[in-house]
Amino acid sequence: MRTQQCVEPVGPHIAGSCSSSGSSGLSPGSDSGSGGGVRGVLSRYWSLESLHSASVIIDGAPDKTALVDNLGSEEDMYEEFRTSGHCYGHAGGGGEQLAINELISDGSVVYAEALWDHVTMDDQELGFKAGDVIEVVDATNKEWWWGRILDSEGWFPASFVRLWVNQDEPTDDYITKIEDGKPEAASGATRRHGAGQTNKDQMRTNVINEIMSTEKDYIKHLKDICEGYVKQCRKRTDMFTEEQLRTIFGNIEDIYRFQKKFLKALEKKFSKEHPHLSEIGSCFLEHQTDFQIYSEYCNNHPNACLELSNLTKVNRYMYFFEACRLLQKMIDISLDGFLLTPVQKICKYPLQLAELLKYTNPQHRDYKDVEAALNAMKNVAKLINERKRRLENIDKIAQWQSSIEDWEGEDVLSKSSELIHSGELSKFSQPQAKSQQRMFFLFDHQMVFCKKDLLRRDILYYKGRIDMDTMDLVDVEDGKDKDFGVSVKNAFKLRSRVSDEVHLFCTKKPEQKQRWIRAFEDERQQVQQDRETGFAITEVQKKQAMLNANKSHPAGKPKALSRPYHDLLMRQKHPTLPSRVPQQQVFILAEPKRKPSNFWHNIGRLTPFKK
Repeated sequence: MRTQQCVEPVGPHIAGSCSSSGSSGLSPGSDSGSGGGVRGVLSRYWSLESLHSASVIIDGAPDKTALVDNLGSEEDMYEEFRTSGHCYGHAGGGGEQLAINELISDGSVVYAEALWDHVTMDDQELGFKAGDVIEVVDATNKEWWWGRILDSEGWFPASFVRLWVNQDEPTDDYITKIEDGKPEAASGATRRHGAGQTNKDQMRTNVINEIMSTEKDYIKHLKDICEGYVKQCRKRTDMFTEEQLRTIFGNIEDIYRFQKKFLKALEKKFSKEHPHLSEIGSCFLEHQTDFQIYSEYCNNHPNACLELSNLTKVNRYMYFFEACRLLQKMIDISLDGFLLTPVQKICKYPLQLAELLKYTNPQHRDYKDVEAALNAMKNVAKLINERKRRLENIDKIAQWQSSIEDWEGEDVLSKSSELIHSGELSKFSQPQAKSQQRMFFLFDHQMVFCKKDLLRRDILYYKGRIDMDTMDLVDVEDGKDKDFGVSVKNAFKLRSRVSDEVHLFCTKKPEQKQRWIRAFEDERQQVQQDRETGFAITEVQKKQAMLNANKSHPAGKPKALSRPYHDLLMRQKHPTLPSRVPQQQVFILAEPKRKPSNFWHNIGRLTPFKK
């Protein structure tokens, strides 16, 4: 009997580990001679860098000049350099797939058990429920496998299944039960349960083990990035500035430190003998605030991909990053793929906790904590998504300001990052009490008002602003106002708490007045929420937004739209593979939204920045 031991893949960019009793090949740490293997090729690459200055600095590397005469062309060297890495992949990277496909090609039937429900959104995808057994027909793609359940075939995400430990285990009973419409009765044939352990307990064990396994793999993944890329890049001050490194890697080192601490907390709550009894919900609750560090990383990720895209157009950077990958013995994925994983990870926690809650009995001591942890992690993802949207808004606000004529004073972004509401109002100011029609834009902390051009109504002239942090809203009844001595309808006031400043406003319709009153309440709530969550726009982000907005553009032409960065991450090997990733909400956090080509084309819908 041929037995295959596997740990399931854990995501599109992290492969699990697998070994077969019949497999062979070089181990990750082996060497095939003094001049072969990764270090041999890297030594040649390092020598080439006496000309190109783009090497990875390796401890104990040979003398550069000794090998220069033996070097071929840069292209030939790189081809050897690239192909040599296949024997030195990340443990379980290509090895797992080779082992699976070797079994399939030998005529063996390979089965996998579904860890999660997979709801299909494509005709070519295979849907299934957690616990279903899938026959794996093709595993040549790292992310999507082709499988079969009875008469249904299709693509399914490899990260949603776990390969059976014993591929020779009989399945006749399971197939019979499915055909009878009773798949739950087949659990004895599809799983090895412990004594007295129920099917639900076994599924909880599966989920707990999945969480622990993915956490350990994720820590390894973060370590590879920090030690394999960040550390090496810092040594090359001739290639990278500190600003570039901050753009490419963000705060991934902070995430690495936190995740190590979080894993230790999980391990303390994990029961090796009886995993289904583990009480890990409290770990998520205790660290829910710490998870907010992912916000900075997710917000920066599009910039990281753009910076990487520009750098890898130059061969020396492409070779350098590949050298980093091979030296660290990482799987054959480009750096932008590795850097996507933290974005995916923060979105996967709610999915894992939802599965854990599904298989946790209400009487279980961990039930309430898991339920609370699920809500907490949903809120973390929601907060990160909201912060992402707010950061996208600052570019729109900067573009808006650049379109205003005769702007005076500080930039809007110096205090604000959100447009709450906008519209036309009649404004009265003391002492003249003369009515003026103005366009008002209510941001957090301030309200800006402008005058329309008499001929070109799409042009606005800056006229002033009101500090909302010092104002109180006063509802005004229809009739004559005592302060201004004028008759008003649908009116309200803003009265200063620190001076005699008072502003009177009128709308054309009662519903418009109520909408403005709600907007002022929303503005105060937004300010309070930002204060409580610590949300703030950095000076670097403000400066960059204004620089982008002030760049000259050809008259009458919209700003060029950059290619959505995640297109670079969707390089599927098979032309008919599904065009989406399993956790589609990953891209909600990171995909930059299209910018309007002309702000004033939407003047009639000027609540545009609020989703």
